[in-house]
Parts: sequence; structure tokens; C-alpha cells
Amino acid sequence: MIVSDVAGTTRDAIDTRYSNEHGEYIFIDTAGLRRKSKIKDDIEKYSILRTMFAIEKSDVCLLMIDANDGVTEQDTKIAGEAHEAGKGIIIVVNKWDEIEKDEKTTEKFKKDVYQKLAYLTYAPIIFISAKTGQRVEKLFDMINEVAKYNSMRVSTGMLNQVIDEAIAVQQPPSDKGKRLKIMYVTQSSTKPPTFVIFVNNKDIFHFSYERYLVNHIRKEFKMIGTPIRVIVREKGEE
Repeated sequence: MIVSDVAGTTRDAIDTRYSNEHGEYIFIDTAGLRRKSKIKDDIEKYSILRTMFAIEKSDVCLLMIDANDGVTEQDTKIAGEAHEAGKGIIIVVNKWDEIEKDEKTTEKFKKDVYQKLAYLTYAPIIFISAKTGQRVEKLFDMINEVAKYNSMRVSTGMLNQVIDEAIAVQQPPSDKGKRLKIMYVTQSSTKPPTFVIFVNNKDIFHFSYERYLVNHIRKEFKMIGTPIRVIVREKGEE
């Protein structure tokens, strides 16, 4: 590839087949994106469209962040697109070799990333240097793991057992004397894992309780690096 540290050098999304002891992959090197204020020509706009298309084609998105810049506006946009598309996501901080570090640098950087990308707290972060090769090899195990969880299927019996345990710890909410009752849960699809929860009354199924159940599912099945979607249905509703 012809590359440069100047964002915008690569204009197109390029597919590259690659295989090693970890498996076979197709990497899509997307166009380098610049800040919106610098997007002036049609070629740059086309590059963004190609990046969106690359997200749709992919199983796992590696969100590349420049360690010197931190999370930029464009990083936030691309991260949001990958999240909404239900893709497995790994946050890759490049040029880590250029950062002066002490024992608190890594955790501080992670905290800053998760503050700016609050909806991606499920995505693992890895610090690499493409220049020196630092930790690049570790990416492959992480890619395989995230791809596995993004396509993971859980049996209905096991899933309902986990939900029952969550309910026993924290009772569902109630409103005006009516308590939410969860009938059962089933998984409808993968990529991302999508769960249908059947309840007696959708109106009292608060977002906070949905988030609690999702976190419980994620913790129980170690669904690292993948969004989890929930569909709420009332009994008898298709």
C-alpha cells in the first residue's frame, strides 16, 4: 500500500487476503478520513461512502485511533456507524510508541476513550505500534474472539436460566401497582446477538432494566466486543 501519516492519502478501500497460524482473513484498508471541516471535494466524500460500505461488508471493525490525537470527531462517527451496524468492534490505539508513558498512562487513555465513546464500553482496547510491530500479533486472537462472540448463539434453556437468575437478584420494575413480568427469552439472530424478550406489558419495561439484563447476559456469556440487541414483545404479539 502507498501510505502516509497524512490522513486522506489513501482514497479507496482496498481488500487484502492474509493468512497465518490464527486463520484466514480479508483486511479492508479503508480510506483515511479527515475532519469534516476539511472535506471539500467529491473524492473525499466518496472515500467516506466507501468506508461505510466496508463496515457493512465486515465481521469485525478495527477502530484505529491515533495515540497522538486521541478520539476525533470522525472516529466518533465511524464508531457509531459500526455500532449501529451491529459489527464486532476492537478499538486499536496506534503509534503507542510515540507516547511518553508512566504507570497510569494506559488506564488514563482507556478512561478517556470510553468517556468519548460511552456506547462502546463493551469493545476491548489494544495499544499497538504499526511502525515497530508492538502487540500487532495479539490482534489476531482478539479478532477471532470478537468474531466468535458476534456470531454466538445461546440455547433458549440456558438463556432463560440466566435471565431467571438476573430477576432473582433484581426484581423487574412496577408501575401503578402493575409489575413487569418476563415470560421467556429467546435468541432470534446473530451478528449481532439479538434477543427477543416476551413480557406482560411493554410500557413498564424501562430502558434501565433492559440495560441491566443485557449487562447480565454479556457478563454470563462473556460477549466481548459485540453489541447486543433486544426486541421486546408482549405475549401473543408477532
